[in-house]
Amino acid sequence: MTKQREIILLNIAGEDKPGVTATLTNILAEHNVNILDIGQAVIHEDLGLGILLEVPEKSESSPILKDLLFKAYEMGLNIKFTPIPEHKYEEWVNHQGKERFIVTLLSRKLTAKQLSKVTRLISDQGLNIDLISRLSGRVPLNNGKHNKSVVEFWVRGTPRDIESMKTTFIDISGETGVDIAFQEDNIYRRNRRLVCFDMDSTLIQAEVIDELARKAGVYEQVSAITEAAMRGEMDFNESFKQRVALLKGLDESVMKEVADSLPLTEGAERLFQTLKKYGYRTAILSGGFTYFGNYLKGKLGIDYIFANELEIKDGKLTGKHVGEIIDGQKKAELLKLIAFKEDIHLEQVIAVGDGSNDLPMLRLAGLGIAFHAKPKVKASAKHAISTIGLDAILYLLGFRDREINM
Repeated sequence: MTKQREIILLNIAGEDKPGVTATLTNILAEHNVNILDIGQAVIHEDLGLGILLEVPEKSESSPILKDLLFKAYEMGLNIKFTPIPEHKYEEWVNHQGKERFIVTLLSRKLTAKQLSKVTRLISDQGLNIDLISRLSGRVPLNNGKHNKSVVEFWVRGTPRDIESMKTTFIDISGETGVDIAFQEDNIYRRNRRLVCFDMDSTLIQAEVIDELARKAGVYEQVSAITEAAMRGEMDFNESFKQRVALLKGLDESVMKEVADSLPLTEGAERLFQTLKKYGYRTAILSGGFTYFGNYLKGKLGIDYIFANELEIKDGKLTGKHVGEIIDGQKKAELLKLIAFKEDIHLEQVIAVGDGSNDLPMLRLAGLGIAFHAKPKVKASAKHAISTIGLDAILYLLGFRDREINM
């Protein structure tokens, strides 16, 4: 009769200190043990170490466990041994072909209610959590205005109803104030190369045409046209022409005044510094104006700018534009053009915007993010960020604070 392989799961817990893993694995090495799996986590200096091992064919487990038990006692650690039947191990191995997903929770302060609702939904969908990891830095008790708490779940399995799950994630987000991103764990998720941004109310916390209208004394008229367009009473191109026409006669110097006072969105500088450092390409695809896009290009180091150009003659705005109007469909076309030029797959592209005219590019990109957007846009986009700043995008790419802040 063939002897069954001895497979044992070790669970070690106790105070984290240098040399724990080295000491215990040294004992296993002396007994020529094979390591089938290993994982370790440390939370507030409390160690959790798991080792799945196979006892050599001609050896017995008793001497190995005795040596481990003695050393663990000596080091002040708790150790537990669990025999794993060979057929159970084979079942576990066969599960490795299942689909894998990344669920990211982003909030100012993570609560038990948020975790409870998200993990319950994960379970109800038949998914298993393999790993939980904190991406943000350690959270101070004094919850400051710009604090971030970001946790990433690695889950395995096939969702029972993926659309229903995404809808419920949106409901949980609205109820508890946490952003939830659900991404397939594939090669593209780890290899995004281009990030395309809307400008107004995305990169900057302002609508430039409104700021120009205030300077020209026509804000109410411009605002009325904007509202009519939002109600669907006119398309973007017609509303754009009418609003620009109201700016006729505005002095060119006002453009610089407005540019100098534009408030960057929270996290924008941190985001662009990191993207530039790690070789990402960036673009502005905007229904706004090239003057302000170029201003941001100089400030943030953006690679591509596509926006609408205002006609200027004798130092004054003429109330007309130059060239083709960049609307939602044009943004999507430009995104494809840049991806082609950079020789990258559309799945490697991230698009970020807040308005309905951003939806074509958000749907086209591998990772489309509705940023502090209206409910309709959030519901139509693949992902949404509503609780923290633009640098949240880095966490969706898998960055940790220690890599961002280097």
